[in-house]
Amino acid sequence: MLYIFFPSCKDIINDPNIPDKDIPKTDVSFSKHIQPIFYARCATSGCHDDETRAGNYSMTTWSNVVQPGFVDPYLVETSKIVWSIEGIGVEIMPPISYGYLTSNQIDGVKAWIREGARNN
Repeated sequence: MLYIFFPSCKDIINDPNIPDKDIPKTDVSFSKHIQPIFYARCATSGCHDDETRAGNYSMTTWSNVVQPGFVDPYLVETSKIVWSIEGIGVEIMPPISYGYLTSNQIDGVKAWIREGARNN
């Protein structure tokens, strides 16, 4: 009998550490509001950590997240990270099996970018 294993992101859908607190509409902090979401949903899933770097993209730190093209400060419409989390022309991220981001989380990411994607 032949067994084939496919490595994948680990399932954290029931992880109690996934942030569920509301993100404000203004004065969004990367360290307080955005990074906990990216870390829980994207990095610790084994997809966008420093080792795996799915899509050649790590989401473990601010400097990794704000790669040109992925995050264009002040420009929500051209930031590929927004396309990914909203599923605009690309596969939505994180995949449904990991639970999509909430509308508040997506709005929070967009507000953070609109405010300059600061390392705050």
